[in-house]
Amino acid sequence: MTAGTTVTPDITAWPPLDEDKRVPGQRLLDWAADGEGPRLLLLRGGEGSGKSGLLAWLLAGTIGRPGLTVHATVPSEGLTTESFAWELGRQLGYGPLSPGRLLDQVAADERPLVLLVPDLHRAGAGPADLPSAAPGTLVTELLEPLLALPHLRAAVEVGTSELLAAHDDAEVVDLGAGDGGAAGQPSYADLVAAVPRTADDRPDWSRAPEPVRRRILDAALRTDDQEAAVRGLLADPGFLVHGSATALTAALADERIPVPGRLREVWRRAAPELTAYHTDSAERAALLHAAALGTDPDLAEYLRPLAAQHWWSAVWARRTLPVTALALVPGEEGRLLAAEPTGRLGAYDVGSGASLGTPGAFSGSGASGVSDGTAAAFVQPAVVRPRSLAARDARSALLLDRSDALLPLVTEDDPTTAFALGRIAEHHGSAALAGEESLVTALGGGGARNPYAVVGDRGGMVHLWSLGEYQDMPRSHRVHEQPVTAATCVATADGLTLTFTAGADGSVRLWETSAEPMPVPVQQRPYRVTALAAADTPAAGPVLAVAWSDGELHLWHVFSGRVRELPWLRECDALALTPEGLLVIGDREGLHGVRVWWDVLWER
Repeated sequence: MTAGTTVTPDITAWPPLDEDKRVPGQRLLDWAADGEGPRLLLLRGGEGSGKSGLLAWLLAGTIGRPGLTVHATVPSEGLTTESFAWELGRQLGYGPLSPGRLLDQVAADERPLVLLVPDLHRAGAGPADLPSAAPGTLVTELLEPLLALPHLRAAVEVGTSELLAAHDDAEVVDLGAGDGGAAGQPSYADLVAAVPRTADDRPDWSRAPEPVRRRILDAALRTDDQEAAVRGLLADPGFLVHGSATALTAALADERIPVPGRLREVWRRAAPELTAYHTDSAERAALLHAAALGTDPDLAEYLRPLAAQHWWSAVWARRTLPVTALALVPGEEGRLLAAEPTGRLGAYDVGSGASLGTPGAFSGSGASGVSDGTAAAFVQPAVVRPRSLAARDARSALLLDRSDALLPLVTEDDPTTAFALGRIAEHHGSAALAGEESLVTALGGGGARNPYAVVGDRGGMVHLWSLGEYQDMPRSHRVHEQPVTAATCVATADGLTLTFTAGADGSVRLWETSAEPMPVPVQQRPYRVTALAAADTPAAGPVLAVAWSDGELHLWHVFSGRVRELPWLRECDALALTPEGLLVIGDREGLHGVRVWWDVLWER
């Protein structure tokens, strides 16, 4: 729907409605189409009156229909302000955000947004004496600020409550008393009795009915023996994997509730992704296991067998300072260089994440370094702020600084290497002085036997340099119409050199360097690419990993075009990928190693 434009919907072209719903259905359609009318519609009615069904009918009719767009639909039953914000952020394409950051993003969004909110009167979760348990808290903390934005319109189901009743100018559609709906809430004892048991008489949450898994924690918070009931659920890893993620998030936010180990910290780390729609128990276990690694060893070990059944599973975590750049070391299998925002550069084992000590003291234009006995460290962090790396070997690399300067880094007295890398830096530095379109905006590496550096610039040009031998000029091609934001390359077993680059317009493009770039992007999304990595895998051939600013992480099978999403815990800032399927992720919490089973991945 475009602001200032009214589309006259034809209800006969929509999915069929019962006769008694046709008039309220037409009113709902008219509201959705009238961009100049009331920005808030309240859908009222008793239990069983069909309120949620009417919103679902509206949503179903807009799918594939030009002119009417519903940008997000957030069923609110059991959601708190925080979990509502995460879900709305996901649907609007921002990724899961805190309420404050979400409000900032929506305020800056130029789209005229339409939001559907079923079951607002059932919002809230956690202990009844906390504000998070009341739907009015969600209204005050998030919905009212959203409705104050002039480009947002919302249709909200409020039941028979007085939620949002202060909006005198709201459109009100009342469906009447209804048939009373379902019976009251079941007791905790009734829900426990509905959970199947294992052979050794433990709860088998994998076979428990979905309504039981969704409601039992809230029922435990209402029961007379609340402490014992809640403690039993939180101490059961099976319930952590299968229970309601939103209910668990609300309960664990209450510091009064005792928890085993460091569960509260682990859950907090995983909750934004766990509260997304994950029906695969192995995937939930993989996410929770990834959050527990390096924090709660007992929980991580318990979850490890179930997580290993999934097509990906975290194998190590090194929670240190944020990591902004990664590079596998060509010719030294299993060695990784990682850079922190402070300028510190460390060497690590890919398989375990263990520190390999210092690779030596890097020196280069604008930076010098000394060894601290554990990792290389720049002594001028105000000068060197790494964005990305392209390693030549364990002793030399190119680094792209956040000032858009290329720096040649050499750890020992090697004038030949220093001259070759210095030539690359000098070439692009001179080009940038001659024209702003040549300013370097991206750097990536690749190639095991013959290492390469891929340089992207503001004008959309991509330049391929050999790091294994001196090269006076790069192989260059205009690949993008906008600035290049990320780059990587891979040399395949059959002699091809594939470069993958991302543009500021959200396109990811492939250039096989003996031919022209592919005419269409291999991926295009309305988000920024934050990192790329590629590997030539023995099981599947070339695979590209793409991290996006909305938090999604994609694996792209080059030969077939198949794409799978790997749901990670937070936005990725740097990636490295081995042919054997070890994906190393650098983010604001440090380094993480994730095993991907290629044969299982591409079978799905």
